[in-house]
Amino acid sequence: MILLKQRELDDLAPCPYLEDNTKQYEYFLAHRLDEKETSQLLSEGWRKFGIYFFRPKCPGCTDCIPIRVLAQDFSPSKSQRRNLKKNENMVVKFTEPEFSHRAYEIYQKHSNDRFQQDSGLELFIHNFYTPSCPYLQSNYYLDNELIGVGFLDKGTDCLSTVYFFFDPDYSTMGIGTFSILKEIEYAKSLGLSYYYLGYYVADCERMVYKNRFEPREHYDWMDEKWYLAPAKNKG
Repeated sequence: MILLKQRELDDLAPCPYLEDNTKQYEYFLAHRLDEKETSQLLSEGWRKFGIYFFRPKCPGCTDCIPIRVLAQDFSPSKSQRRNLKKNENMVVKFTEPEFSHRAYEIYQKHSNDRFQQDSGLELFIHNFYTPSCPYLQSNYYLDNELIGVGFLDKGTDCLSTVYFFFDPDYSTMGIGTFSILKEIEYAKSLGLSYYYLGYYVADCERMVYKNRFEPREHYDWMDEKWYLAPAKNKG
């Protein structure tokens, strides 16, 4: 790993997950990580975009919980099997990252539809095509048309989802859930132990979907250890 900027805290800002809360990240800048270093950072609760590595360090709050699915033990629930059946005609390809104008078009549509945000090409390339560690791209095709793209970091024992976006014209198909199922399946096929699903905030409605993939582990910030999450009803 080549460290470009030492760890420090950024400024306090409004929390994007919990109303009336503030957030603060610990971060550093780095590139040329190998798979072992990537796994180590993920196991300590770090996430990344491009060369920017971060984890929450919010005053008086530890509600952002890193979670990871135990890939080798995972089996889809009844509703997840229905999702797989619904999308059985979709073709999924895992490849080396490769920029395309269609991917950028989908990203713009997704950002405008979900977050009412415009996204410039320079930031798109910086976030997703500035390699800092081993990573790959997932591509989702329906009738030979690209409709979804994901980015995953790869460690010695894991895959970690960085970001996934899809064409809002296909929002009724449950592509977000489908992408997680296919990426867990891919991690399992590679013999990897974990699929990292980012942070989970129990009181944030937008995070509810992350509570539906089992078995999984939650990271305890105080103990700095991973614990098996209580099982839910697999409906």
